[in-house]
Parts: sequence; C-alpha cells; structure tokens
Amino acid sequence: MTFNKQAIRSSYVRPIDFKRGRVEMSHGGGGRAMAQLIETLFVSAFDNDMLSALNDQALFSPPAGRMVMSTDGYVISPLFFPGGDIGCLAVHGTLNDIAMAGAKPLYLSAGFILEEGFPLADLKRIVASMAAAAQAAGIKIVTGDTKVVERGKGDGIFITTTGVGTVPDGIEIAADRARPGDRVLVSGTLGDHGITILSLRENLGFHTEIESDTAALHDLVSHMIAATPAIKVLRDPTRGGLATVLNEIALQSAVGITIDEHQLPIREPVRAACEFLGFDPLYIANEGKLVAICPPEDADHLLETMRAHPLGQAAAIIGEVIEDPQCFVQMETAFGGRRIVDWLSGEQLPRIC
Repeated sequence: MTFNKQAIRSSYVRPIDFKRGRVEMSHGGGGRAMAQLIETLFVSAFDNDMLSALNDQALFSPPAGRMVMSTDGYVISPLFFPGGDIGCLAVHGTLNDIAMAGAKPLYLSAGFILEEGFPLADLKRIVASMAAAAQAAGIKIVTGDTKVVERGKGDGIFITTTGVGTVPDGIEIAADRARPGDRVLVSGTLGDHGITILSLRENLGFHTEIESDTAALHDLVSHMIAATPAIKVLRDPTRGGLATVLNEIALQSAVGITIDEHQLPIREPVRAACEFLGFDPLYIANEGKLVAICPPEDADHLLETMRAHPLGQAAAIIGEVIEDPQCFVQMETAFGGRRIVDWLSGEQLPRIC
C-alpha cells in the first residue's frame, strides 16, 4: 500500500497514543491512520533508505554469489517470554533458516496481521525488539505489510518474515549430503526455548529459571565454515526439536544416525521439567541452536571452533552417521540399551514459535 508521505505530514493528524491506545480497523484500512502507523512506528523503528522510500517493494543490487531465500510465520503464545518475544524471534528464526545454507543474510521483509484491540504499547515493544535484533545481526528490514482483522478473528499479532541472503560459490551445505562415518554435533543445550514457553502456559503454571535461547546464528556459522569448509549439513532444531531434524536428515541422505544420550547437552532444569511433565527433551523446540554434520577427521576442530564462539560454548559431538537402509535414528541410552528416536507423532507443544 503506497501513500503520499508529504501529504500526511502536511496535514494535522492526531498523535498515536502508544501508551494507552489500541489497534483499530482503520490502521489496516489503507487511509491516513494506516499511513500514520506505518511512518510513525515501522519506518521510524526499522529506519533505512529502502524502507523509508515507502514503495511496495525494496530495490537492491545483490552481491556476488548464489541467492538464498526463506520465509516463516510466527504465532507464538505467549508473545513475551524470558529471553525474548515474538519480535526478535521473527528476526532470528528467518535469519537462521538462511544461515543453515551457509549463507550471509542480507535483508528481511516483515508482514504483520494485527487483531483489532491489540495494545499499541505491546506492538511498539515488539517492533522495537525486531529493530534491535535486526541491527544486532547487521541486516535491514526493507519492506513489509500490515493487515488488521476484526476483534476475535485473530490472536493479537501474527508476524511473517521473509529473508534473502547470499552463499559463496564452493559452499555446498544441504540435508542430503550426510554419509556414513560423518559426525553429528550440536551447538549447545537442548530444549531451553520450548521449556521456557511451556512454563508460561496458564494450564501448566510451573516455574523455571531457564530462558529462551533465541539468537541469530549466522555469525557462528560463518566462523564454523571458515574453520571447516567441508561441513556437509546444517539445520536448526526448532519445532520438533533435535529428533525431528535428525530424522529429516536421515531420510534425505538415505542413512541412519546414532546418538549417545550421555553426550546430549541438556540443562538439569530442562531435564527435570520434561520428566515431570512426561515430555522427551529430544522433541522440545530450540531457537538458538544448530545441528552440524561433518567428516570425521574435521569433527574435533569444528567442535573447538564452535566452543570458542559465545553461541557455541556448550557444543558437543553427539553421534555418528551410519549405513541403514531403514533410515532410522537410534540412541544409545544412559542405561546401556538402544532405542529408536522416531518422528514426532502429533504436536507435542503447539504455538511454540
């Protein structure tokens, strides 16, 4: 939706009450109220030349390399949680999907679906969080869209972000490249994000000191690739957790994977919460962790590189790729046995990201 910015500025417009005001249907109606919200909130917060031109698109010249693109929607409940909120999550999640190709993220678009009556103070807080996350990651939010639905037909706010980036020639990272003998690594503790969200759900109401691990992983990835260009697979274990990602990789690469329960980095409060509630930490979502698969001769060096980065200090080698025509993921348990780590059946925890 385009509009004449100068015309908006030259006529009197009642200031938006970001302290007590709420989203109104007019904020998505394409008129003066919508233009005012876009300029006063979104353009002001994200602040870059491409966005402030207020076109329906962003025009830019891509740098050398192959283009990478990803899109994702964010519907988390609650919107604010220890360690983050839906705003920074919407930035980190899409940046991480791009980074898992070994790419450098460049630009994001952001689409907002707002429910009539949503507090403008909360919207401003979410947008500020997105702006801070984008600035910290060194990327720009360059275009977007805003829609408003009637009260009761949404759930406060949904956000969709689309990102583009570039990956240099010679870097080939994909989920179908794992081969028998390769090692499996994770960048840190598992389940922190999912247990944080779970602890805030009203019908459960238990307390934990754990915070969400939401973070942008592209800087960690760049260090990993610089140290070990032979990395074959990178994935971030979000919905469905580690178990789902490993099953996806095993199926796409037509291999099996074994992991060692002793080597899994899981915080004790996360482990205790899962035992109390009957959840398996292997299926709990993460928002600031990655899984890497590399040749066996590179595993120790890659681990050392990951642990030298602030987002990889708890990294561990957790398993190995094996030959298996059934493409099973198996775990050597702490009791000395072995069990199948199957695909998640149903939804263990909805509205997690």
